[in-house]
Amino acid sequence: MNYKLGDFVRFVDENLEGYITRIIDKDTIGVTDANDFEIPVLASKVTLVHGEVPEDEITAARQTPTTPQTPFVTEGVYLAIVSDQHSNSVGHFHLVNETSFQLPVSFSTEQGGNFKGEFVNVIAAGSTKRIYSAQLGDIHSWPKFRLEVLFHTSLNVEPKSPIVFHQSIKGKDLSVAKQEITLLKQKGWLIKLDQPEAIIDAEKLKASFFK
Repeated sequence: MNYKLGDFVRFVDENLEGYITRIIDKDTIGVTDANDFEIPVLASKVTLVHGEVPEDEITAARQTPTTPQTPFVTEGVYLAIVSDQHSNSVGHFHLVNETSFQLPVSFSTEQGGNFKGEFVNVIAAGSTKRIYSAQLGDIHSWPKFRLEVLFHTSLNVEPKSPIVFHQSIKGKDLSVAKQEITLLKQKGWLIKLDQPEAIIDAEKLKASFFK
């Protein structure tokens, strides 16, 4: 089954169409129609409606120019979670690159000892890519994320250390207020991935033990 959450499909045997809002199993999907009613249906009983502009293409059109910036921006890599434009029950995960680096990215999920490669690509400077989708109501059963990000540039700039994000997204991560995500032109939750490393003052740490 090559369908994914957010795809716009039409029923083969009925005059119905809608957006995929749930992947039930390897053969069955949930399609939400114009009346916000989710209908379970065999994936073989729907067809992808061509002519719908994929969200990734809409995002690409919104992206700011990726010409070299002055000064060179070294901070600003986020995991963004936004609601689907057609169904608030579906969340899309985007990697947001506000830096001047190109970001080679590998993303996999882990659940119950099983691993699945979800996304691999290079994210241009000042752009975003959708890497995953999930039901927001199923956050308790989301898999663990295994995300690795490299920093690359052809300019005379020292690359940063890779980002290694091996974590599960918890309810507390979505308990904060949504923020405006400029590159997506949409509000959502942001998780900063390139947090600066804490600088430990050895003398202050030592002194604290003797207070």
